[in-house]
Amino acid sequence: MIRFLSAHFPRRTVFLALSEACLIALTFCVAAIARLGTTNASLMLNYEQGFWKILILTSAVILCMYYFDLYNSSILRNSREVFTRLIQVLGIVSMVLACVYYVNPSLELGRGIVLIGLVIASIALAIWRRLFLAINAFTQLAERTVIFGDEPTASKLMRELQRRPELGLAVIGRILAIGDGIHELHFERATDREELLGTISDRELTDLITSQRVKRIIVALDDRRGRLPVKEFLSMKSTGTRVQDGFEFYEQVTGKIPIESLRLSFLLFSSGFHLSQFLLVYKRLASVVISTIGLILSLPLLPFVAIAIKLSSPGPLFYHQKRVGKNGSIFYCHKFRTMRADAEADSGPTWAGDHDPRITLVGRFLRVTRLDEIPQLWNVLKGEMSFVGPRPERPEFTEWLKQEIPFYSLRETVRPGITGWAQTRYKYGNSVEDAKEKLRYDLFYIKNMSPGLDALILFNTVKTILLGRGAR
Repeated sequence: MIRFLSAHFPRRTVFLALSEACLIALTFCVAAIARLGTTNASLMLNYEQGFWKILILTSAVILCMYYFDLYNSSILRNSREVFTRLIQVLGIVSMVLACVYYVNPSLELGRGIVLIGLVIASIALAIWRRLFLAINAFTQLAERTVIFGDEPTASKLMRELQRRPELGLAVIGRILAIGDGIHELHFERATDREELLGTISDRELTDLITSQRVKRIIVALDDRRGRLPVKEFLSMKSTGTRVQDGFEFYEQVTGKIPIESLRLSFLLFSSGFHLSQFLLVYKRLASVVISTIGLILSLPLLPFVAIAIKLSSPGPLFYHQKRVGKNGSIFYCHKFRTMRADAEADSGPTWAGDHDPRITLVGRFLRVTRLDEIPQLWNVLKGEMSFVGPRPERPEFTEWLKQEIPFYSLRETVRPGITGWAQTRYKYGNSVEDAKEKLRYDLFYIKNMSPGLDALILFNTVKTILLGRGAR
């Protein structure tokens, strides 16, 4: 895994993105030679800022590919979906370039070069993706891995790794710690199905790891006291086998923290969960600056939003709702009204559901585009919220969720935000299970809070808004 902006990205995925960027740039260089000839193409590339134009064009294509989830693990292994989205990306890029070149013709590469380059790029990317999928699925090139732990943590981690071939890990089995130096072996046989092969003692572990050519051991034990063969693992580590903490690895791979297996000692001694004075000052200044810019840019839209809301249904323009802020403080969160004025008259406080009939037609559009959240910028300026942070929950739900979900109160150690890690990584939640999943992401954010992670969240927020995700 490669750490960037306080998040982790699989090496193979990073390699794929970089290789495709080089491939796209190369195809446009080839297109220039095909259209202009070697001599004229060389002049254009060297003396007419051709390389910079190709760099801008390449960046636009890679950005669109990222926004269309072409580097997402669930899409990577689906060749048909990859091909469909590649066509969509090239179509979007063509339309965007047409607009950009119309506004600023000096950025254009030249007559026909872009069209030829896009055709060559589409063929080259399709072929390279096919080849990458074949390489990615080749288990002989993956690092042989064993999970040492107990249930259900070991099985949960193994399922996560098995559906992420881009991680480059081949999980060949699990070693479950029973106790008293005895462990159960659950290894794959020739049938490619995992089977219980019996038990093994601490002394036999080293020989087993060597015979199975294991290069990585992931320790996923909820309680390690008296159950972790420290001496044997140190011996393996000294001979080149990597021994890694399972909870740390799970956090890197998924971008969330497993609350079911979370220990107080982890919270206490972890390198994260530390809010320095610099970080607090940065968060406040950044939130004020971004919110001020957001309010100024949104001013031309406000009259149209107000008219649309008033024409769509009777009732007030704004909706003011109690929310829980930092350290459990209560404040009024301001939003443009998207539901009927009497939405909770009979039901009381309830989460919005799929195709909720209480949401007006205009309100649904405002929610998808996030225009309904513009008034929350005032909450940010007042210091009740940050621009980036966990979403503020209603007091009625908070008290209930604190009883149902462990560590839920940790969300209140930071200011809530308009956007956040959970909002960009998970859907809109309307159940306890959804709240648990969002808490896993929120705890990851609180633990790894940094300017870099905030920048990544803002970058992904644009993607979420453009694709209309996570809204109801």
